[in-house]
Amino acid sequence: MTAVIETTGLTKTYGAVRALDGLSLSIPRGGVYGVLGPNGAGKSTLFRILLGLIRPTAGEVRVLGQHAGDPAVMRRIGSMIETPRFPPYMTARQVLNWLALAHGMGQDAAIDAWLDRVGLTEAANRRVRGFSVGMLQRLGVAAALMTKPDLVILDEPTSGMDPPGIQEMRALIRSLADDDGVTIILASHQLLEVQRVCDRVAIFNRGTLAAEGKVSELTASGERLRLSATPLARIMGVLGDRATLDGDAVLAAIPRAEAPALLRALIEQGVDIDEARWVGADLESVFMAETGPARTPAQVREALHAG
Repeated sequence: MTAVIETTGLTKTYGAVRALDGLSLSIPRGGVYGVLGPNGAGKSTLFRILLGLIRPTAGEVRVLGQHAGDPAVMRRIGSMIETPRFPPYMTARQVLNWLALAHGMGQDAAIDAWLDRVGLTEAANRRVRGFSVGMLQRLGVAAALMTKPDLVILDEPTSGMDPPGIQEMRALIRSLADDDGVTIILASHQLLEVQRVCDRVAIFNRGTLAAEGKVSELTASGERLRLSATPLARIMGVLGDRATLDGDAVLAAIPRAEAPALLRALIEQGVDIDEARWVGADLESVFMAETGPARTPAQVREALHAG
């Protein structure tokens, strides 16, 4: 598996703050790769290092086999970091023409084709000062793609978009990976969309790598038996640290083969079971398990008494 990005012990500090803390990560070529994490987890810092905008404090990073910031490498990368900004007096078509000139591109820019691909054909001759956030995102994606890069880095590409726009952007991203052979790396807080569009994800927490792998494997590993039953305290006592509260129910982290014996044990303990069903983990639950604060014993006792 060829890597487009490799980091080893990557660290970036701002005074006493460690934005990245010894990050070692390998991102494979091809497909769509999600970089997830709460605010301040280090995602934007990593992207800025990959694009040569800032230098790491320590560690090593390779992009497309070369050092980050190498001019030859930068010509093979497209990016959109945060909400893009363009001269407000320009139209969408003029913005892309202007950027094409800056890149030394002529007819190869295919501006109309990219405007169409991001859904801006009807707004091509409108000044961008009147664009919504979602429209600016679309134009930013077109600007990132028009050089036909091998690698594209997108930070919150669906920010400000309505549901149809999000669906269109998802289809575009998958098309770029599947049909054009472009490697897409994206960050997003919309975890359902990430689960739908990404092949692999990395979950950051406080500048470190909390989890990484195929989306299908990360979510499959979180299968739980959900028990709607009373009293909750008795269920928790039987399961111990294999139990997690889920509202007015309990999630049991057990193999399927152990379920019949568990149900018998609970009934013998006087537990009234209303429902028992298997639930698969979604990416949101995996994300929260890796980055969310753990409940203290006092919080667990309070929730049990409340139920």
